[in-house]
Amino acid sequence: MGKYMWTDGALYDGEWDKSKMTGRGIIQWPSGASYEGDFRGGFIDGTGTFKGVDGSVYKGSWRMNKKQGMGTMVYSNSDMYEGLWNEGLPDGFGKYTWAAGNIYIGTWKSGNMNGRGVMQWINGDTLDCNWLSGLAHGKGYCKYASGACYIGTWDRGVKDGHGIYYQPGSKIPCNLEVSECATNNDGTSAPSSSNVKTKIGLLFLLQNMCNTRGLRRFFHRPKRISNGTTPIFYDDSRNHLSQDLCNKSLSSNERLQDSDVHKDLVYEREYVQGVLILEHPKGKDSGMLDSGETQENTWQKQASGPMETIYKGHRSYFLMLNLQLGIRYTVGKITPVPLREVRSNDFGPRARIRMYFPCEGSQYTPPHCSVNFFWKDYCPMVFRNLREMFHIDAADYMMSICGGDSLKELSSPGKSGSIFYLSQDERFVIKTLRKSELKILLKMLPKYYNHVKAYDNTLITKFFGVHRITLKAGKKVRFVVMGNMFCTELRIHRKYDLKGSTQGRSTKKQKINENTTLKDLDLSHTFHVDKPWREALFRQIALDSMFLESQSIIDYSMLLGIHFRAPQHLKAAMSHQNTLESSGISSAMDSTVPPHYEDTSSSKGFLLVAHEPGTTVGGSHIRGSMVRASEGGYEEVDLVLPGTGRFRVQLGVNMPAQARKLLESTDPVEEYDVVLYLGIIDILQEYNMSKRVEHAVKSLKFDPLSISSVDPNFYSKRFVSFLERVFPEQD
Repeated sequence: MGKYMWTDGALYDGEWDKSKMTGRGIIQWPSGASYEGDFRGGFIDGTGTFKGVDGSVYKGSWRMNKKQGMGTMVYSNSDMYEGLWNEGLPDGFGKYTWAAGNIYIGTWKSGNMNGRGVMQWINGDTLDCNWLSGLAHGKGYCKYASGACYIGTWDRGVKDGHGIYYQPGSKIPCNLEVSECATNNDGTSAPSSSNVKTKIGLLFLLQNMCNTRGLRRFFHRPKRISNGTTPIFYDDSRNHLSQDLCNKSLSSNERLQDSDVHKDLVYEREYVQGVLILEHPKGKDSGMLDSGETQENTWQKQASGPMETIYKGHRSYFLMLNLQLGIRYTVGKITPVPLREVRSNDFGPRARIRMYFPCEGSQYTPPHCSVNFFWKDYCPMVFRNLREMFHIDAADYMMSICGGDSLKELSSPGKSGSIFYLSQDERFVIKTLRKSELKILLKMLPKYYNHVKAYDNTLITKFFGVHRITLKAGKKVRFVVMGNMFCTELRIHRKYDLKGSTQGRSTKKQKINENTTLKDLDLSHTFHVDKPWREALFRQIALDSMFLESQSIIDYSMLLGIHFRAPQHLKAAMSHQNTLESSGISSAMDSTVPPHYEDTSSSKGFLLVAHEPGTTVGGSHIRGSMVRASEGGYEEVDLVLPGTGRFRVQLGVNMPAQARKLLESTDPVEEYDVVLYLGIIDILQEYNMSKRVEHAVKSLKFDPLSISSVDPNFYSKRFVSFLERVFPEQD
């Protein structure tokens, strides 16, 4: 035992060991702050209580002068956090209670609400969803005190995308407990509020057990670091959370009453950056799902999203492991080879790597927990050079596809029967191929390679690898790895697959949901882009179409992704709409909300500024020159989205435009500012004998010019002509 006073007036009174504060003790700083608890090797380490100058009190676990483990913090304004800490900040499961009575229970990361959690306001509103950096972000639902409920998606704290609104008294799909209905973004089950409370309690119990003298030494073995000065206390969490978030309840204090509200009505809604732009009653003939599906299925699909993470026991689990093992092996084998120009013998079915992967491992392969399989990698040097062209680092490529995270499988396969997988970071799409498609790809690969090399801004699908897995039973599965053109932090509100044909090119309303890829006849807008951008766009579309025509390819399409920016003139109606919603009143039922908003003038939803290298977010695996804008004095520009970020503009990536509705469109908004993503996909269908027969048969029943299966020359011209109408010249 002993006392030590530093020259600055700080005083320690407690136990020592080999000239270092070790054991129980009390330290008081000249500022008035104090700590009483455990010390080790000259550091605050163990459990103890810290009292700040501002009146805040922390009681819990410490590690080398920082809060670490379980602890409770009462802030100077009476806010309280109870849960896990890491490096001085809330991190893990925890409960935060504001002085006003609002409560958040869920997961935290680096001091912010992050992951699955529930926010409860004192007025009775509840928001249960995924959170990112303190804001609601992802799938979730909110229950209002009035009994109304909204199931949908949030983006950076505001509703964004499709959702379903249930008025008070409506039949809600289930009790909406997280443990029963909701899932995390990775497809795993999310814990309920009660589970979180139980977990916090158990962790506190474990912490108390560890604080006993017998157990503490096994859990804490810090290095003895000499410290001859006053211990520096890192209080990174001294500031309580902002009151702005907790005070933004989902409903206004003003509660409107409307005796004419039909309690059983359910509405489908669409939001853009928090602004309600479309709403209509959900009925048998108008809905996101088939009328035969139950409301419970609706919520389950809404919660799980369009894809699911492949887990152990999933039907694709072993296939995923085999794919990851094979890619890791071949990329690791080809990367050390010096980069060189491809040769003629690098192409063709004979340019391949073959390997057998037994479970127990071999001289060349590691042991693994999957099934025995044969692996074949086609044209490895060619695809290695293609990855280099698009600046894809080999280590990043392997980590994206073969890292610790599982792949995600799209819940609905394509029309061709192919199954799609997505890497966890969503940079790459993996698609299964038919044998005929593999042959076409290998046949056209030399010309494809030269085309991609010659035209940096090509819109054609980027291929990064072709592989085949053969299982012991003889089943063969062929894969191609492609770039994901929708790898962006912006939400894609609409997706269109545009071919230029009309026969069968519409989507049944009963099958449309927020993840549906729409077709030519569903398109309700034209898109107006800057004149230099339009010229560059159609110059590249013509070159790409000529290449595909030379390879006798048809059935390709332009995949168009649209991110809408909320019209500024609609934001004035947001507060009124929120008041109605919180009271259980749909805007469609309230005559004071103008159905077609008379003011159709729209302030810019984005800004174009001079390009500054290193300040922008680019698209994934893009290359080539940036397009120049007349608005920026025909210089290279960056796209600035207020409240979102700064993006690099390239052909087909982060392209700003104005979307103007067609005459037959039911959209009440005349014009939107949008950000576009473009790419030509499905380029592995030749105009072969079966397609010629299909053309002849369908021509007997339909207009020969309207069907998809036509001569490659006519297909190319029709494709370009249709896109010219979609992207008309500026008036």
